[in-house]
Amino acid sequence: MIRAVVAGAAGRMGKRIIHMIHQNQGIELVGALERSSHPDLGKDAGAVAGIGEVGVPVSDSIRSAASGADVIIDFTTPEATIENLRIASDQGLAAVIGTTGLAGALLDEARNLGARIRCVMAPNMSVGVNVMFKVASELARVLGNDYDMEILEVHHRMKKDAPSGTAMKLAQVVAEAVGRDIRKVGIYERKGMIGQRSDQEIGIQTWRAGDITGEHTIMFGGIGERLELTHRAHNRDNFARGAVRAALWVVGQPEGLYDMQDVLGLK
Repeated sequence: MIRAVVAGAAGRMGKRIIHMIHQNQGIELVGALERSSHPDLGKDAGAVAGIGEVGVPVSDSIRSAASGADVIIDFTTPEATIENLRIASDQGLAAVIGTTGLAGALLDEARNLGARIRCVMAPNMSVGVNVMFKVASELARVLGNDYDMEILEVHHRMKKDAPSGTAMKLAQVVAEAVGRDIRKVGIYERKGMIGQRSDQEIGIQTWRAGDITGEHTIMFGGIGERLELTHRAHNRDNFARGAVRAALWVVGQPEGLYDMQDVLGLK
């Protein structure tokens, strides 16, 4: 039996992850973590998640929450994730990191810490999205430079980071498939007399509205035709289910940094 602690346990994703753990006989919840100012501190994590009491209180101490755990599942903030990874490294915990917004020095540190333990880090834990990454990469490789590539991501109005981590990963994999560096060719805004589109650029555009869980589309536009690949998330359960699948997988792996392509055997 895999013993898991969920960081961000009272958040939208944390609650769904607790639901999925409760439904899976191979994993159990032994700890729940939230920030020190959260109103649900001290409450039963199962009651907070809506599944009834499970005997696990929501704590603001990772050392206490993670006592006896095998793996931490973290969907929090970049700063909180770094701190949790530091402690996971000290305690020998495996980790599943789905936090978005990690960039620059924080992303570098997260990768360095993750490589010291057994860690799955992915901007999107959905099985469908990770199949999309694989298919989009193959499409880009086959279609090559004769087709323009544009990405649109759509999320709920409460999402704080833009573009989404999923959109950036999608841009990265298709750019690499055609030998480009997304840091040099990514275009995030178009306004005014911008001139003709270059052959190398990859557009990544963002919409925010209502309660949309998440949609990602990549368009390959050629002369006389276009091909579009879209993933639409109907709810957060697919992300939570993928995170639990990653947790079950990573505990049995050697130390190292992995992603969902590894979990799903897509590499």
